[in-house]
Amino acid sequence: MLTRVAVPAPTIWVKFVNRAPINPVVMSQPTNSNGQYTRRVTLPSGRSIEVVYFEPLAAEAAGRAAMPQRAVDDLSICPECDRDLVYPVDWEEASATHWEVELRCPNCEWSEVGKFDQSTVDKFDEQLDLGTEALVKDLRRLVQANMEAEADRFAAALDANAILPEDF
Repeated sequence: MLTRVAVPAPTIWVKFVNRAPINPVVMSQPTNSNGQYTRRVTLPSGRSIEVVYFEPLAAEAAGRAAMPQRAVDDLSICPECDRDLVYPVDWEEASATHWEVELRCPNCEWSEVGKFDQSTVDKFDEQLDLGTEALVKDLRRLVQANMEAEADRFAAALDANAILPEDF
């Protein structure tokens, strides 16, 4: 099943592909001399879409020069307070090889919108995944500890005859 959907920008088309395997060839592929290119994206639901861009690549180079970039290796480190708490507030594809990302640090309230290359954003995504894993691990330990404490309190209440049939 193949579906084409017009995206709000008049120069982009989206083609839905039902769970087709993704061949990790090249992320952006110019398809003709007009600079059209496609990008295949897998959504969290597992569905794959192909985004077809009809804008010339030269326009992207001009846009890239217009937006200043700061050289960074690790987006998770705040440039103001040096804490590793920075997270993305919003992001969107700026070009075939760059992302525009709004970053925020909850420690010092620093925020910035910047344009970053794919490899920098991939490293940031890996850092976010590691942080998510750590949070989930801590949450599981906390839930386990809370359940044990609740069971201990319930057992102590039973031993003290503090729980009556009317309590149920």
